[in-house]
Amino acid sequence: MYERLLGRAGFRNGMDLYFERHDGQAVTCDDFRAAMADANDADLGQFGLWYSQAGTPVVTARGEYDEAARTYTLELSQSCPPTPGQESKLPFHIPVAIGLVDSDGRDMALRLADEESAHATPDPKTGAITRVFSLTEARATLVFADVAEKPVPSVLRGFSAPVVLRQELADAELTHLMAHDADPFNRWEAGQVLATRILLAGVEAIRAGRTMEVPPAFVEALGAILTGGARDPAFAAECLQLPDEGTLAEQMAVADPDAIHAARKQLILAVALRYRTRFEGAFRHFAVPGAYSPDAAAAGRRALRNAALAYIMAIDDSTARALTFLEFRRAENMTDSMAALACLADSAGAERDRALAMFLDRWKDEALVVDKWFRVQATSSLPGGAARIEKLLAHPAFDLKNPNRARSVLHAFALDNPLHFHAADGSGYGLVAAKVVELDKLNPQVASRLARAFDRWRKYDDGRQAHARAALESIAGAPGLSADVAEVVGRALA
Repeated sequence: MYERLLGRAGFRNGMDLYFERHDGQAVTCDDFRAAMADANDADLGQFGLWYSQAGTPVVTARGEYDEAARTYTLELSQSCPPTPGQESKLPFHIPVAIGLVDSDGRDMALRLADEESAHATPDPKTGAITRVFSLTEARATLVFADVAEKPVPSVLRGFSAPVVLRQELADAELTHLMAHDADPFNRWEAGQVLATRILLAGVEAIRAGRTMEVPPAFVEALGAILTGGARDPAFAAECLQLPDEGTLAEQMAVADPDAIHAARKQLILAVALRYRTRFEGAFRHFAVPGAYSPDAAAAGRRALRNAALAYIMAIDDSTARALTFLEFRRAENMTDSMAALACLADSAGAERDRALAMFLDRWKDEALVVDKWFRVQATSSLPGGAARIEKLLAHPAFDLKNPNRARSVLHAFALDNPLHFHAADGSGYGLVAAKVVELDKLNPQVASRLARAFDRWRKYDDGRQAHARAALESIAGAPGLSADVAEVVGRALA
């Protein structure tokens, strides 16, 4: 009956999710699921819990290898945190894609103990040997037979379900997956998890006055990714990106913006110094000849080339600055031009001011491009963040009445420059609070979005909290405050 459903979906009466049939009739999710179950002769009732139960399921995976029995046991469990009106949840139907990686980095054949033959057919594109298991109960145990050595499990390959995966893998195991996993998503994820561990440990070392340790194996794994970048430049570029400062702050009980920034900078510099020659080679090798093309292959090459340039520029010596400035001058597309300008904007060298002046002179009549010029300065990590914002706000090209221009400076600073917005002296908070009040009289919606930069103020130390509270109270006490801003500030202070 519903075999010709269109892909368009919407909400009826603000609540009921529906699909639109080819004849225009609205079909609810329940009707759609019933029709799909009937067409496939399958019971899809449990899938409906994804629609009727709130929250994100958490899947926990624990593995154990028995060398004598040559078996590997993987225990999976699922849970979902309580939400208002739903203190307890029924088990979801969760597809979990699994692979086992051996010590040579190859995928192992997968045979459960109660099966006669193994699944050993690799994916023709990636070489991955993957099986998808349906986790439908609170707990499930998978026992793989004929496992010749202890494997490293690669769980939730391809992000096979929208869940949070909790898995206690050692640093060496994560490094192994990062270097060898045939599944691109899990290879990237392993790198992100490992980098987060290293950076958070570095933060604690810096706070304690110790030297940050950078594991050589992690640096070598990044070097291997760079060396193999030709296979998939876009993927290599993604793998070279470390977790950002906001992500790291969320992993800490009490966030320390200064230590987070320092740890991240030290790790990037360690990688850059170790593989400077390789990064310089990649920068040259992945240049895209000919006229600009937006196709995926060219975009991937540009992404890896600009990632390499960012690592080179992290060294910030005269050679790096000269190379980056030359790239800025030669760039024939906005992607490359902005990548080089962003690198120079974080440098204290003379090339910074020259590049910024040249860019503005060339693009001063293109409003959206000028917005980029403002943003790259507002997000710079150079010292004097609040003073630099004040200078940008006084620039003749800045207009607080222009929402895009306001966002390019104030929102970029407050939401994407945690180092300076969360400055220990409170200068970032005070500046933004004053501009929220001023902006509220012009555009309450834009002002309320800016005020949301204070949402997580309790995540920081007592000193910063005191400054943030004072800034919020100054907004709340402003005469004639709009309902939009008052709601955001009231919720933050509650």
